Amino acid sequence: MTDEATITLYRPIGSDELRLIEASGYTAFPPRRPEQPIFYPVLKEEYAAQIARDWNAKRNDDRRGYVTRFRVRAQFLIRYEVRTVGGGVHQELWVPAAELELFNQNIVGPIEVIAEFLS
Repeated sequence: MTDEATITLYRPIGSDELRLIEASGYTAFPPRRPEQPIFYPVLKEEYAAQIARDWNAKRNDDRRGYVTRFRVRAQFLIRYEVRTVGGGVHQELWVPAAELELFNQNIVGPIEVIAEFLS
């Protein structure tokens, strides 16, 4: 474990994205598809759970949604503005898809699945 400053982020995902994260050894998020120009990690677990439960689990073919938790180097994250997209808990970062590989390189430790929702 390093004593380097990190920030804990969350990401709601579906089963397809989970399989790709598993394939990376829980070290990286998969590249975005062409119709997905932005990668959206969120700052609050509550917000990630809300999306995984109310969106992913209700709209994915297998009716499952997951919440991941991961840490990113704080010094790296200062390049991204925190965006509030609703109430105070709805905070996220907008990472351009072209920067996702660099973002992944700044993840410290594993990406953890901390919640699963079934609809």
